[in-house]
Amino acid sequence: MAIMITDECINCGACEPECPNTAIYEGGIEWNWSGGTELKEVEMEGGVVIDGNESQEPVSDEFYYIVSGKCTECMGFHEEPQCAAVCPVDCCVPDPDYEETEEELLEKKAWMHNE
Repeated sequence: MAIMITDECINCGACEPECPNTAIYEGGIEWNWSGGTELKEVEMEGGVVIDGNESQEPVSDEFYYIVSGKCTECMGFHEEPQCAAVCPVDCCVPDPDYEETEEELLEKKAWMHNE
């Protein structure tokens, strides 16, 4: 599963620098696929290809958020999700809407980092 940040977030920002995929952003901040990855372009569902640097809408305007498509639960980098390890209020939890196997998470890591 990808990790999500609940609305119990206190916006401390401890999680953001810990993410090896740059999948965590401050509320209201646009994100892109290339940040923290080797992705130059991304093929979306339906076959549409977008530039990896193209700005994407924030997932949340109020709290820090995690882009599920970039989250690998730190697989291949650390033994546990670092956002959850440093969160002082335990609001970085598995996202039940994005269940992925360890193999799928490692494949996602390899895709994002051109391995």
